[in-house]
Amino acid sequence: QLRLVESGGGLVQPGGSLRLSCAVSGFPDGYTFKDYAISWFRQAPGQAREGLSCISRSGEYIYVDESVKGRFTISRDDAENTVYLQIEKLKPEDTAVYSCAGSSRYPLNCVIYDYAPFDWGKGTLVTVSS
Repeated sequence: QLRLVESGGGLVQPGGSLRLSCAVSGFPDGYTFKDYAISWFRQAPGQAREGLSCISRSGEYIYVDESVKGRFTISRDDAENTVYLQIEKLKPEDTAVYSCAGSSRYPLNCVIYDYAPFDWGKGTLVTVSS
């Protein structure tokens, strides 16, 4: 099945930056990375999973949730089968496990609803603390 592996998390000072990566592999027969819209989520301890941002198959449609707009930037590199989430000006409240998810069910757009038909990565932990 589809494999998504997040990386780039760690312990960061408030105000710092991180670039998270979501490397995608294990495509079903007939599918490539370009067939997948990719979404980013996070889940803080004791909290529900929160949709953050997503990018369409082509990269032409991008959604960034208002809660993180201006600090979070999503992008994709089709040559590397990887989606990135650049995070600027990190805050302690950004501390969470960040996960990526992919879906081939959205031809033109993307979604950040966790009940969508996603394949999921296991997540990477981001800890923002001084």
